[in-house]
Amino acid sequence: MTNLLNHILFLKTGFDWRKLVNFATFLNMTITMDIKKTISILLFFTIYLLSTSYANDGVYYTSGSMLIPVQETDITVEKEILTISLCDDGYARVDVQYVFNNRGPEKVLKVGFEAARPYNTIDTIDPTGRHPYISDFTVIMNGQPLRYSNAVVVANRINEIYTGPEEGVPEEFGAYAYAYYFRAEFKPGINKVHHTYKYKMSYGVGRTFEVPYWLTPATRWGNGQIDDFTLRIKAEGTEKHFVIEDSIFRAAEFRIVDGTGKIRHSQYGWSGSLVEVALRNGTVEWHSVNFKPEKDMNIQSADTYIAFNKEFPLGSFYDRSDNFYFWTDKKIPKTLVNALPYAHRGYVFRKKKLQKLFSSFWWYMPDPEYVKSTKDFTPREHRLLLEHK
Repeated sequence: MTNLLNHILFLKTGFDWRKLVNFATFLNMTITMDIKKTISILLFFTIYLLSTSYANDGVYYTSGSMLIPVQETDITVEKEILTISLCDDGYARVDVQYVFNNRGPEKVLKVGFEAARPYNTIDTIDPTGRHPYISDFTVIMNGQPLRYSNAVVVANRINEIYTGPEEGVPEEFGAYAYAYYFRAEFKPGINKVHHTYKYKMSYGVGRTFEVPYWLTPATRWGNGQIDDFTLRIKAEGTEKHFVIEDSIFRAAEFRIVDGTGKIRHSQYGWSGSLVEVALRNGTVEWHSVNFKPEKDMNIQSADTYIAFNKEFPLGSFYDRSDNFYFWTDKKIPKTLVNALPYAHRGYVFRKKKLQKLFSSFWWYMPDPEYVKSTKDFTPREHRLLLEHK
């Protein structure tokens, strides 16, 4: 029964069954070999997972956030350029450039960056306050690098130190987050802040990557908005096929500003309205003024909706990273698997049948200048070819 429970939870939720045991203990339950009790626990736990703020079938390493003033301030955000690079190594690299306007006298604030705790991982709290999946964290203000400190804080309350879960609640269910904070001296007038870091992208069943990013903290600054906001999403040296819920991005259209790409508005089965992007070695951009985000952003690999939709053929989604799998019970044609890495790079096939097949996939963008080669294949792609010889 333990092996069965482990198998079911891994396939359906990506969840470590040991966490279920901990949670059951927390609820004063006892997991026995009795089938009725086991089914009841499974049903309850499914309801519990569905009630959480995240999907119930993945590993979440963190959610990024813009800089947050720990105390209220009348300093405004005149401009923000947020650049997120999606990489094949499983990391997202974030580069944020801010222009703040201090309309009053010189002011010193404690400013912080909050990142959600890992979810569905086996990590315990790091008492140093450093997030286990964030690295290369830097802040430069008015040309000078700033030193920062770390702390474990109560989630969504960056100024309140986390002292542990409520009595009887396992640590892994505690409402905590990791904070990076620093002392910022805002001179009168314009102040520029450049902020960078990288973090491990989340993933799940039928979802190769996911990049949650908190936009709403912008409303905590003096004017409750970003006067001039630019979002740039990059795929450097790779191709990425992803979707974003478009409800917070209806003030303007996304556009390809560099490299090769295409954009469309889509809706899949149970999804809402989406912006869908296929991007190869390029950048997609969204720009708006007086931006007041009411929701946070989530960049998801397109297989989130495509992988389990029967009307879409195998190959409708492909990614070069290690978290990509063919989520299907269909037999995978060897010729398709062997051709996918080349098609992803724009190869124009001499065989008409193959060319017709790949031309039916929306993400495919032919590049007549691309010469077939395995030089830039990822480790995952080399394994795919070996597995389907």
